[in-house]
Amino acid sequence: MNGETNWPKVAVVGAGAVGGYFGGLLARAGVPVTMIGRPAFVDAVNKSGLRLDTVQFQDTVHPAVSTELSAAAGADIVFFCVKSTDTASTASELAKYVSGSCAVLSLQNGVNNVEEIRKASGIDALPTVVYVAASVPSPGLVRHLGRGDLVIGPHSPRVDRIAEFFERAKLPCRVSDNIEGELWTKLVWNCALNAVSGLGRVTYGEIIANEDAKKVVEATVYEVLAVAKKKGVHPPGLEDPKVALAGAYQIGMQMAGTRSSTAQDMARGKHTEIDALNGYVARLGAELGVPTPVNHTLYTLVKLQEANF
Repeated sequence: MNGETNWPKVAVVGAGAVGGYFGGLLARAGVPVTMIGRPAFVDAVNKSGLRLDTVQFQDTVHPAVSTELSAAAGADIVFFCVKSTDTASTASELAKYVSGSCAVLSLQNGVNNVEEIRKASGIDALPTVVYVAASVPSPGLVRHLGRGDLVIGPHSPRVDRIAEFFERAKLPCRVSDNIEGELWTKLVWNCALNAVSGLGRVTYGEIIANEDAKKVVEATVYEVLAVAKKKGVHPPGLEDPKVALAGAYQIGMQMAGTRSSTAQDMARGKHTEIDALNGYVARLGAELGVPTPVNHTLYTLVKLQEANF
């Protein structure tokens, strides 16, 4: 437990796997954290604390919890972790409670959430790329399987202060002046692996071990890069498509035992974020005149299953 007292106040909006993991680590460091989630989460944490089962340690922390967005009032930093499908409605409501000086960080899948937050609420949110394999096996329990680092940017006094805060709290964070490219790098990995994991009901490791599945991954990656190129986005380090494909395989191996968030949602009969992933690439490809048959197929198959949820 960190003994510092001059921490900013943090609110986590959407205390699922990502919000639960990062909010839990901040609480463990001594940061005053309020986590906003569903009633089952709030009840479990009030009863037994937030249990963190990570690759480095097991611990229980006791952050403040609430089911109401009004609990974010007074926060200096907000982690905005809701599903992309809930971005606009949540941002509009959140704007009633946060001040203009509050830094709202979008820790979400997809590349256009910040734009959606601004459009819905006027909040000048900051894009944040998240790399973590985590799940919520039961309310109040966060299981961490790998990584746990963030990318924010571009450099500015506000961004640099937030990066310094993460460093003090021992959360790995990198600042990039090409944050749009960083978001698209994450989109490449998500599009390559998430839907395949969900439709196949398999882990990332099982995808990488299957030659036919790897061909689907390859085609998906190349399509996303073609759309990015036409849009004028430059995912850093992915100029060579073969390097990008190797990166997708590496992510799969690093998180071999993980099932994607898409797979976890589908297994629970919940709607996924596919519209912000392969669906987004397919729509943008159509607008830009770039063929995306594999991304469109993955998107369509997931949506067909969602229709029965």
